[in-house]
Amino acid sequence: MTQVIPAPVSVTPDRHGGEFRLTPATVIETERGAQRVGEYLAGLLRPATGYRLPVVPERRHDRDGGRISLELGRVAAELGDEGYELDVDRRGVELKARTAAGLFAGVQTLRQLLPPRIESDREQRGPWTVAGGKIVDYPRFEHRGAMLDVSRHFFSPDEVKRYIDQIAMYKINRLHLHLSDDQGWRIQIDGWPRLTTHGGSTEVGGGPGGYYTKDQFRDLVAYAAERHIEVIPEIDLPGHTNAALASYAELNCDGVAPPLYTGIEVGFSSLCIDKEITYRFVEDVLTELAELTPGEYLHIGGDEAHSTPEADYIKFFERVLPIVESLGKKVAGWHEFLKATPSTSALPQYWGTTDSNSLVTDAVERGNKILLSPANKSYLDMKYDENTPLGLSWAGFIEVDEAYGWNPGQYMRGVPESAILGVEAPLWSETLETSDHIEFMAFPRLPAIAELAWSPWSTHDWESFRTRLAAQAPRWEAQAIDFYRSPQIDWP
Repeated sequence: MTQVIPAPVSVTPDRHGGEFRLTPATVIETERGAQRVGEYLAGLLRPATGYRLPVVPERRHDRDGGRISLELGRVAAELGDEGYELDVDRRGVELKARTAAGLFAGVQTLRQLLPPRIESDREQRGPWTVAGGKIVDYPRFEHRGAMLDVSRHFFSPDEVKRYIDQIAMYKINRLHLHLSDDQGWRIQIDGWPRLTTHGGSTEVGGGPGGYYTKDQFRDLVAYAAERHIEVIPEIDLPGHTNAALASYAELNCDGVAPPLYTGIEVGFSSLCIDKEITYRFVEDVLTELAELTPGEYLHIGGDEAHSTPEADYIKFFERVLPIVESLGKKVAGWHEFLKATPSTSALPQYWGTTDSNSLVTDAVERGNKILLSPANKSYLDMKYDENTPLGLSWAGFIEVDEAYGWNPGQYMRGVPESAILGVEAPLWSETLETSDHIEFMAFPRLPAIAELAWSPWSTHDWESFRTRLAAQAPRWEAQAIDFYRSPQIDWP
């Protein structure tokens, strides 16, 4: 029970070394409201075991084969909406939570208590045992995010779903999708069709690009929601907009559309701040995006707008921030947009490489919560070392110990832990083209960031983590995850 990532709040192993054994007669019992999580669990366990594992109403069957019980109801208040209690003895597994999200988090722990070959998509030999004991667990931070940049290189819906499944294993509950940039526009907007047909037709290096239809995007949002992950879509404004500017000449101040862009330099593009059509464009895009997205946030970028004078930048966001709020959404943005003094419901995402920022501390004093993504700690696209074949290094090299070795609650001067909504691990895709590339950069660092976001600081211990991380390798191999074998870890 001690090999789990993220580390649980408390683990009490069975004093007598008891265990539960999954058999062909085992059933999964669920209460009303827990059936979907039960079916998800069955779907995880059936391929490798070959067992039927029927999902049945609670306590309406013969228990001779043992049971895995998923119960919704009263639990300790400290567990909140995502915490859970997991009890295992020889008779069965009992998982309790207040909500389905809590049960889902407990399922991710349960799968790590089974042998690694449980992750295989082909039938394997047992036995399928779970060590006896009790786990009580709940998250440190409400917001535990991963970001995938689908603009620099486009990733298909199936590739995004694969990443959703991978981040769900480590109790990530937000997926931030970077849907527009200089190199490509990736989401269908009915009122502005050339955004995708032209702006989405390429990517870094000149590849074919691509985009998501509205139906594909709705399907991704639903797929994530089944895994208790909220999708946060980003349209980066007013910079990082060359794909849009190339698609519609009228969005440019001179009325001339620039060519499509396939490089990786940043900061050269800007919407035309003084044209009314700019705000009609932004409102149309955000309105259609809000209709596709049931989550509470729309991310409007705001970073690296080097070609937008500061007065124009503030003027732009003074027009755009109320648009988002009028759509019933909260604003998220990279921390530079704090120059426009958004409302206290807005979520600034800090991506700097220092432990202090006056825009952020001023926002905290006003009452904003902060999302931490320091580039030199949490950017999964940074190289591990000088020999890493993928990634960039402008924020430095990030080995596993660097990704793990910081405390989000005490990271920024003048920002108390109470002002930290959570942590996000961004993965930019200038050098990434395939799922293997995503996995090589995310694993093993994503589990490190996930543990910082979920586990209490009292459990933080590098030697424990590197041992538990090594134990994940056979699971990743069973899932064909192409991870980086960091020399810092004693891989089996």
